[in-house]
Amino acid sequence: MPLPLPRRALALGLLLSVAACRGGAPGDGKAQADQPRKGEIALQITNGAGEKRAFIVELAVTEPEQERGLMERRSLADNRGMLFPFAFPATANFWMKNTPLPLDLLFIRPDGTIAAILPGMPNDLHPLTAGEPVSAVLEIRQGRAQALGIGPGDRVQWGDCANGAASPAGVWEADRFCPAPSR
Repeated sequence: MPLPLPRRALALGLLLSVAACRGGAPGDGKAQADQPRKGEIALQITNGAGEKRAFIVELAVTEPEQERGLMERRSLADNRGMLFPFAFPATANFWMKNTPLPLDLLFIRPDGTIAAILPGMPNDLHPLTAGEPVSAVLEIRQGRAQALGIGPGDRVQWGDCANGAASPAGVWEADRFCPAPSR
């Protein structure tokens, strides 16, 4: 049964207002969901073929944030993830306690290259490690690294690297990691 005219007008108005709130120019494919929100940053991976892959990632910087990680999450969009940056390179060990979502864990060296990509199986308590000091670990939905042609040795950076050089020596910024390209 169709809605009466006043209700149809109200429903149409609501639909238009919701569409207007989504962000992005019509047809540009960039909804507001593709832009970092508070507590998120843009991250880019350049694979061996020179292709750039963009993600929006949540930052897990504090100890409670890092302990919580993606626990209890049941879904993760293709271009989303969580980044665990470390102030000093460390041999990181991760597990999947209370994490029902299968993940790819990308271990990132201090020079910005990926040391290893390991599969995190749901609720698995076995530690995952690259076996070498890393500056960060990125968690994305399992299978995304392979689907995007991302592998060990590919380069990772995050934050606003286009508007400045690498951070000054000895200065750590959790929301910015812009390693100098290798020569």
